Amino acid sequence: MSEILNKRYVGKKELWMFSLGGLGQGMIYAMMSSYISDYYVNVLQLPLIFALLLMLLARVWDAINDPIMGIIVDRHQTKWGKFKPYILFAAPFIAILTVLMYVSPTFKNDPRQTKLMIFCAVVYVLWGMIYTMADVPFWSFPNVITPNSEERSHVVSFSKIWNSVGSALPEVIFFILPFILPKFMGTNEGLEYTKATYRVLSITVVILGSILYVNSYFHIKERAVPPPTKKVPGEPSTLKRVFTCKPLLLIIAMGILSSGRYMVQAAAIHVARYAFYIGPDLTGMTQAEINEAVSKSVSSVKTIFQLCAVVGMFGATILMPKLMQKFDYKKLLITTCLAGFVASIGTTLIGWFTNNLYICIPFILVQCIPLGVINTISIAMIYDCLDYMELKTGHRDNALGSACQGLINKFGSAFSTCGIIVMYMFIGFKPEDMLNNQVIRPATELLRTQNFAMFSLVSLVPGISMLLCSIPMFFYKLSGENKKKMQKELEAKRAAEGFTVNE
Repeated sequence: MSEILNKRYVGKKELWMFSLGGLGQGMIYAMMSSYISDYYVNVLQLPLIFALLLMLLARVWDAINDPIMGIIVDRHQTKWGKFKPYILFAAPFIAILTVLMYVSPTFKNDPRQTKLMIFCAVVYVLWGMIYTMADVPFWSFPNVITPNSEERSHVVSFSKIWNSVGSALPEVIFFILPFILPKFMGTNEGLEYTKATYRVLSITVVILGSILYVNSYFHIKERAVPPPTKKVPGEPSTLKRVFTCKPLLLIIAMGILSSGRYMVQAAAIHVARYAFYIGPDLTGMTQAEINEAVSKSVSSVKTIFQLCAVVGMFGATILMPKLMQKFDYKKLLITTCLAGFVASIGTTLIGWFTNNLYICIPFILVQCIPLGVINTISIAMIYDCLDYMELKTGHRDNALGSACQGLINKFGSAFSTCGIIVMYMFIGFKPEDMLNNQVIRPATELLRTQNFAMFSLVSLVPGISMLLCSIPMFFYKLSGENKKKMQKELEAKRAAEGFTVNE
């Protein structure tokens, strides 16, 4: 049995194909999570209360939908495999719904945008449901691609590197489009141009992301799928096993409390519109010149924040394979989160006293490091919790574990989006007064307190979130010698049960 658990199973090609699938998935998820709030609020200019309720109610449904999907996947086996079919069957629907999110249809006789709101709500909720159908099985794969826990951690950390790259690629495309699209449209101003930008961006992302994601289906193998277990009368249900697994509950709590970390990416475009202006003096300019200067400023500020997020997150993620081999997961997470909190305080104070974005850059970079650490370590820790549950209960609910990670990510996305909308309502202005086909107003026309309130979304809010999320980790026990002991006991249990691996 020791030979089975220590052997290496995943070849370089398989590892790369799975990781590139993660890259494609990251592109598509980022297309939704990083841009949908700006599109709904500033481009479609839907009522703020509608956008807020839509995000909240959709996430409540996800709280139900994710575990249900995990249970379905764990309980069923198809002739094509346990997890692989979902990748192939769900991908076309995700692609179509992602594009539909950004088509901005025009309905006749719809002055209150009722029809448009219904359309957006249906597409948004369906997207979340179908995405769950693909996401839960995909990130369950590291559990079955190899029975070797060290190799599993390497698969997770390496694939998360490329998943992070994927989440950054839409921003690269977004940055390039202003140099290309105006040549075809003849303008780079107003809402119609912004709508066209989002349409082209979504189609490009969907084509590239879907090809990479679906390609992984043909190159990955399910090797360590546990045999089905019979239901024993009086035995705890799947959900009860989750809710009685203290280590897993602590990971879920940590993930939920860390939701504010997504703000740096999700709120970047909003901060760029309403917190900072970088450019020439606007005095004496015509409205057309002001529009052009403000558009360039928005693009520059957004790029600065996104680059900080990408460099900090990607830098941490790319180091994680080595760090996870040398250091305890728990200590890595606590240390980096506390460092991120301290850096966010620096970002907040400098932003308030100097109103200079450039001086904030080093601090923003540091506070983005936990993004990569949490994204990688949380899923590896969930897999450790599944080992623990298998040892204690005899059941291994791989897909349900992945569903927990998906729920954490979606909760974080919802918190970011809802937090942005609440801030709009709190500072009290209407997006249509700041952006329309005739006028683009600069951030300098807002009160400084309003500028700072928007800036806090990417400075103070993520910092507080990182401080809070470190607290549950002090009570997490599946680390160090406790983890080694658990793995030895699990190895002995599997040997006694005749655990086998499909080569």
